[in-house]
Amino acid sequence: MTEETKFERKTYEKELAKLHAELVKLQEWVRHKGLKVCIVFEGRDGAGKGGTIKAITARTSPRVFKVVALSAPTEREKSQMYIQRYLPHLPAAGEIVIFDRSWYNRAGVERVMKFCSEDDLKGFLKVVPNVERAIVESGVILLKYWLEVGPEEQTKRLKERIDDGRKIWKLTNMDLLSYSRWDDYTKARDDMFAATDTAWAPWFVARSDDKRRVRLNIIEHLLGQIPYKDLPRKKVKLPKRRVSSDRKPTDHAFKFVPDVH
Repeated sequence: MTEETKFERKTYEKELAKLHAELVKLQEWVRHKGLKVCIVFEGRDGAGKGGTIKAITARTSPRVFKVVALSAPTEREKSQMYIQRYLPHLPAAGEIVIFDRSWYNRAGVERVMKFCSEDDLKGFLKVVPNVERAIVESGVILLKYWLEVGPEEQTKRLKERIDDGRKIWKLTNMDLLSYSRWDDYTKARDDMFAATDTAWAPWFVARSDDKRRVRLNIIEHLLGQIPYKDLPRKKVKLPKRRVSSDRKPTDHAFKFVPDVH
C-alpha cells in the first residue's frame, strides 16, 4: 500500500490547512491567556515523530511553539539528577514546548541499550510520575503521545533513509543497533506505560503506519485537549506609503544571488 492509497494527498493537504488555522487560533489563545503547554512525543525509530512535529509547527510562531530535541548528555549533565537537564526547557507563560523525545529516553533507548543500570531505571519509573504531578500542579498542561508503528512499516521507512540524501542524517548507528531489538523495545514500552500512564499525565497512543493520517489525528486530538477560543481581531489595512520614481539609484554594487533556477 503506497502513501497515496493510504490517504490521498489533496485530501490530506486540505484537512491539514484547516487544522493549521485552528492551531494558529490555539497559539493566540495560549499567548493571550498565558497558558503553559508541554507536549512529549515518543515512539520507536521511524514512527513519525519528527514529521508530526513539523506538521504541527508549520504555520505557527517559533516564539510560541518551541521544539526541544536534546542531544546526548554531557559529562556534567550525566552527574546531575537525571531529569534536571529537561526542566529548564519547560514552558513559561504563553509558550507551547514540544519535546522530540524526552526524559523517557531513560525508559527506552537507555534501558534497551544498557546505558543505565536496572536500579537507575527502577528509580526513574518510580520518581517520574511524581515529577510530572509537580509539573501539572504548577499549571502546565502536559500531553504525552506515543506513536506506534508496525515492524514492516518501520523497516520500510528505515530502508528509505539509506538511499535518500534528504533523510540519511536520520539514520544513525544507534538506530541500526536498536533495529534488531524490537521485542526489547516492546517490553520497555509496556513497562513504561504501566508505571507512568497516570490520571494526571496519561499516555495517548497514535497508530502511525499512515503518516498523513496520524498527523491529522494527533492535531485533532491536541486541539481537543486545550480549550481555546477564537480571539477577535481588528481589521487589518495596509497604510499608505511613498515609493519615489525619481529617486537617484545607489552607487553601491549589490552582490546578487545568481538566478540559477
